Amino acid sequence: MRPGPRNLITDVDGLRVGNAADARVRTGVTVVLPDAPAVAAVDVRGGAPGTRETDALNPSCLVDRVDAVVLSGGSAFGLEAASATATWLAAQGRGYAVGSVRVPIVPAAILFDLLNGGDKDWGERPPFPDLARSACETASLAFPLGNVGAGFGAKAGTIKGGLGSASLVTDDGLQVGALIAANPFGSATMPGQPTLWSWALELDGEMGGQPLPTGPIPPDPGLPDHAIARAAANTTIGVVAVNTDLTKAEALRLATMAHDGLARAVRPAHTPFDGDTLYALATGTRPLPEPRAYHLARLGSHAADVVARAIGRAVYHAEGLGPFPGYRELHGPALQRP
Repeated sequence: MRPGPRNLITDVDGLRVGNAADARVRTGVTVVLPDAPAVAAVDVRGGAPGTRETDALNPSCLVDRVDAVVLSGGSAFGLEAASATATWLAAQGRGYAVGSVRVPIVPAAILFDLLNGGDKDWGERPPFPDLARSACETASLAFPLGNVGAGFGAKAGTIKGGLGSASLVTDDGLQVGALIAANPFGSATMPGQPTLWSWALELDGEMGGQPLPTGPIPPDPGLPDHAIARAAANTTIGVVAVNTDLTKAEALRLATMAHDGLARAVRPAHTPFDGDTLYALATGTRPLPEPRAYHLARLGSHAADVVARAIGRAVYHAEGLGPFPGYRELHGPALQRP
């Protein structure tokens, strides 16, 4: 097992990613664009989610494929990015066919970045539709990490969060990728030391060569003071993807298992202040091997690890913004194990 050639979610066949950000506003949008409609599901674990089209992805519902997934800053205002993405896709002739009409299916999730010091005085014209169209038009296989797209204005506990991605390719050709906008209430680093919670899963120095923990994990999770904790003011959102032909129910199990990665990389996770949401995409470019349940369990286990790595990379690559210092600013650009 190894990372894919880019170590990005786009190492999963049939996916492109577009990002756009507004540095003045300190926010951004990320769009995951499958080359063809992809089977999708979603698992929401946070106490303060902001989402679109989650009910449609229930395995009991009619539509089983989506045309894009949108991740956005801006809290509820960011949901407008999904509408703009749907309009853009419709102009390309894409969408679920209903008679002579095509309706693009575009699930979305948002994170809270409204208090990061950017200029949020946009009146009746929030920037998210324009950012979404720009992200769609520039979608590609390669993209940077950190202060990018939906992660531009994110924070991670008391330091800067960001956009992270990672991938894994198995010897038998299974591809697993994750794309995460990390903006958690909890911390991505262990208390009192620079080690990321996801350190043990690092591959090929992708998080700078994480140092070993210096001592046992304390029982106190080290929560921020209650005076600075605000309902709906955080959230880690993202997409996990595989190249196999999952059903909606199987994709839901993949998303469910992938949330373990969030809990491995952030402490605490899934709090009342977070809207933690993970979408799962299956591009179906190869069959899931038999027995299906066994290999689905393999994919879910890999997906959890890839999510944790993506969160670690999001924080490692993020640069300081406003009151939130970057990880490398605090701990040095390159950390090497002794």
